[in-house]
Amino acid sequence: MADLNKLGLAEARDALRKGDVTSVDLTSACLSAIEGAGALNAFVHHTGDLAMDQAKAADARIKAGDAPGMCGLPIGIKDLFCTKGVPSQAGSRILEGFLPEYESTVSQNLFDAGAVMLGKLNMDEFAMGSSNETSVYGNAVNPWRRAGDKAQLTPGGSSGGSAAAVAADLCLAATGTDTGGSIRQPAAFTGTVGIKPTYGRCSRWGVVAFASSLDQAGPMTKTVRDAAIMLGAMAGYDAKDSTSAELAVPDFEAALTGDIRGKKIGIPREYRMEGMPDEIDALWQNGIAMMRDAGAEIVDISLPHTKYALPAYYVIAPAEASSNLARYDGVRYGHRAKLDQGDGITEMYEKTRAEGFGPEVQRRVMIGTYVLSAGFYDAYYNRARKVRTLIKKDFEDVFAAGIDSILTPATPSAAFGLGEMTDADPVAMYLNDVFTVTVNLAGLPGIALPTGTNAQGLPLGLQLIGRPWEEADLLSTAYALEKAAGFVAKPPKWW
Repeated sequence: MADLNKLGLAEARDALRKGDVTSVDLTSACLSAIEGAGALNAFVHHTGDLAMDQAKAADARIKAGDAPGMCGLPIGIKDLFCTKGVPSQAGSRILEGFLPEYESTVSQNLFDAGAVMLGKLNMDEFAMGSSNETSVYGNAVNPWRRAGDKAQLTPGGSSGGSAAAVAADLCLAATGTDTGGSIRQPAAFTGTVGIKPTYGRCSRWGVVAFASSLDQAGPMTKTVRDAAIMLGAMAGYDAKDSTSAELAVPDFEAALTGDIRGKKIGIPREYRMEGMPDEIDALWQNGIAMMRDAGAEIVDISLPHTKYALPAYYVIAPAEASSNLARYDGVRYGHRAKLDQGDGITEMYEKTRAEGFGPEVQRRVMIGTYVLSAGFYDAYYNRARKVRTLIKKDFEDVFAAGIDSILTPATPSAAFGLGEMTDADPVAMYLNDVFTVTVNLAGLPGIALPTGTNAQGLPLGLQLIGRPWEEADLLSTAYALEKAAGFVAKPPKWW
């Protein structure tokens, strides 16, 4: 079989089980693809030797008839996940040289299921960004280009390296994390599939924290079926994470009937934003028509507090970030600034954090510290928490009225050029999260999948939002939309 790295998880799994291919073959193909894709800057820590060892062990397990769901499948791991003995920097200079002595629960679950780790993937520093331009490793680059234009485009953020690697067939799938859209927006920008599970479905233990009440890990894959396979391996209760839900993990793949006859799909009127590009509106209308043709009932719904979601998110997330990032002080691990004679511990903290954190992280830490300060705690942080409760109630009311899932755009545009938005007002960049942050604030599952392209040939994605803990139903609905859309475009190889 040629081009083994172009297979998805389901195809590769079936080929492995039949004996048509070995994990060593698959892993070698991916490692060769990674070697030739330096221009994308997707992989930032390479673990080729470890991958080959894991592939040989997986082949032995398959041969012995002991092959769990992900056995022998080569994947990439976002640099936010701590991996034992492998650099885990969260895209930041402040964690330079940090080699964890432990494995994150999600990566351990994947290894227990037989997955092979090809390396660590680029990301925005501490997952703070929508374009993968805040990384200490430099920008990750989208394998897609505008027709007739060589300008480099963003793969989205913060899971930009994961999205670029999957879209360019450097790995069969990758892990991502989503705090305000960091799985779903990059998936939409790169023509891939990304699901943010219900908060508490995947353990956060061993994932470097950004905003603890919002962060959630999830898979980034080539198809909805692949997302179902990988989510099943990643999810599960973890006693080490106090927010982990003690719930059985369903067989997500078995739930992919694609039959949505009689399902009620909500279309929120508040997501028809002023100034929404015509191509995004047309994509959404097309998606609505596809769902209707597949037998779903389309229902107009209202989520009245949507307009307050971005301001609330950009108070709560930085507040939690400033608290979480206080631990990076140069005392115990990671980067420590060189001190002048006479400098004390205060100077060490100041110099280390000034050198170690990039401008976007510094900005968010300062905003977060400000909104948590004594004079402003009630005016900002507590008010944002109240708004969050109202947003959550909007969704609860809609689901209580019988809506099964909600269809919205995933992003307000196609992928934009690297450097196009970084010099502008940072708020312009934050607006990229307009369709995704509500899902994190409410703790709901959401999936983005490609359903079309724009006039310049770039992929565009739609988002489906599901009921809490009903990822199986959400994936099945997404599977129906994927079949109807028939998106098969791939970026022409230039790297």
